Amino acid sequence: MDRKRFERLVEESLLDIPPRFRELLDNIAVIVEAKPPRGRKLLGLYHGVPMRYRGPDYGNVPPDVIIIYQEPIESICRTDEDVRDEVRETVLHEVGHYFGLDERTLRDIESTGRRPRKKGDGT
Repeated sequence: MDRKRFERLVEESLLDIPPRFRELLDNIAVIVEAKPPRGRKLLGLYHGVPMRYRGPDYGNVPPDVIIIYQEPIESICRTDEDVRDEVRETVLHEVGHYFGLDERTLRDIESTGRRPRKKGDGT
């Protein structure tokens, strides 16, 4: 999949976030990179101060960053539809970190909402 199309999937995933949550996203940059740093196995990464840990003095700081990694996502998907679904799940996962959810909580949420994958599709 070309980069522009992949970036559109990321944008669409952000627009699919319910408005009551999307309106709370502030001072955050979402970018696409080809792959994570060498030796890291990531589909996405959140870097910043989670919203739940921001105190009254929070401000005048660089934006938080969500990075979505295209090549690892494509490597575990068979079809464009699989890529779209994985991008959406990865975006939602990283936005969950923005709101302060930990990895365990996010995995629990994902396991209840994830459609079953076919055997041998990378999971």
